Amino acid sequence: MSAVIVDVVRTPSGKGKAGGGLSGIHPATLLAGVLQDLITRNDLDPALVDDVIGGCVTQSGEQAFNISRTAVLAAGFPESVPATTVDRQCGSSQQAVHFAAQGVMAGAYDIAIACGVESMSRVPMFSNAQGHDANRGPIEHRFPGGLIGQGIAAELISRRWKLDRATLDEFAARSHQLAASCAAAGGFDNEIVPVGDFVADETIRATTTAEGLAGLKPAFTDDTMHERFPEIEWSITPGNSSPLTDGASAALIMSEEKANALGLKPRARFHSFAVTGGDPLLMLTAVIPATQKALARVGLTIDDIDAYEVNEAFAPVPLVWAHDLNADPAKLNPRGGAIALGHPLGASGTRILATMLNHLEQTGGRYGLQTMCEAGGLANATIIERL
Repeated sequence: MSAVIVDVVRTPSGKGKAGGGLSGIHPATLLAGVLQDLITRNDLDPALVDDVIGGCVTQSGEQAFNISRTAVLAAGFPESVPATTVDRQCGSSQQAVHFAAQGVMAGAYDIAIACGVESMSRVPMFSNAQGHDANRGPIEHRFPGGLIGQGIAAELISRRWKLDRATLDEFAARSHQLAASCAAAGGFDNEIVPVGDFVADETIRATTTAEGLAGLKPAFTDDTMHERFPEIEWSITPGNSSPLTDGASAALIMSEEKANALGLKPRARFHSFAVTGGDPLLMLTAVIPATQKALARVGLTIDDIDAYEVNEAFAPVPLVWAHDLNADPAKLNPRGGAIALGHPLGASGTRILATMLNHLEQTGGRYGLQTMCEAGGLANATIIERL
């Protein structure tokens, strides 16, 4: 049985700090809004939804106690509609998409919603732990000194792949320029659902240049890190990293047969899924084997793909991915990525899916591939086929 995407929506990206455009909204309310919009846009009875699977990374405070179920109730769905919340770090809502689509393909669901939310202004990153050393003890024997933060991992892969500061800043500036151009042309209009008067991504800076970014200081260096990694040249800054972001997103997924029975037009079909682990120290490079695995499963090559979305947690991630996959740079994050569009952790997977699908539809592309680096050396990869 095939699983299809009927629709996918997202909020605009809000700056993840006090005063940001979405910072005054409870995260469950934020997620409830996209769930309501998804149902309304498709004139669907919410009672038909078999399950809602949501991604959220920092599951504490206002995001605790199964926020997906709270959002389902806040959205006015019948009490009979269940929900669960998953955590695969930055890939949480992409994993929610996998679970929802795989449930449909297995015959366990007719209709499912995959979604995600993160309010980084209201529930700060790491507020559900004590930093990166929270679970250091059980793996100390295997990784002396413990694992490192993702910013340090980005520095390490920059050095290993010989990416200098200018290259990273140029890529970051490209992200803003592409996103600004797409926004000005109305390219995001079909995926963004307004939140009150907040209607556009707050994180895009149209005037960004590589020269301007060059003046920013490295974000992750300190005396301890200098001592542990004396070889690093320290080139990761707030400008070539994704910003703290608030946002929510959701995808309506069902069997092709159910969509046809309801008179709904499928927009894309799921073609391949992969999830893999990699080096937990480098952490950000598992996107490479995850992509290779997803392609191999369906007999495609990278040249068969019309658009690649590689999450821009840090500029070196898509750059090393493109290098090792020998990917066409023109197809890489063609509407900008998380450096410009933001990275609301738990919501990013379905946000990227929305952007990728709309790009395929507006350009006539057939296949799209998205992949996401995740803490602990994990990555998801998904291939869809536009219908």
